[in-house]
Amino acid sequence: MSLRTKPRLRRAQASQYLLEQHGISRTTATLAKLATIGGGPEFEKFGRIPFYAPEALDAWVQTLLTGPHRSTSYRGGTRHAA
Repeated sequence: MSLRTKPRLRRAQASQYLLEQHGISRTTATLAKLATIGGGPEFEKFGRIPFYAPEALDAWVQTLLTGPHRSTSYRGGTRHAA
């Protein structure tokens, strides 16, 4: 069994954590919507209350980030000569 280094966060705290730690703004309403439709960070529930592990929020952010770009026209994949 692994020990958590940080406490679980309620949805409002998770929203604030994303902003403070990653500079990413996701409102509590957006996190709630993503919890319903999918595509959001992993969470656990205690009764009806969702809790987010900071490690899960960090991992979710990493899945959203792309690699470095040198141009706004780069879309990934192989570029073909014109």
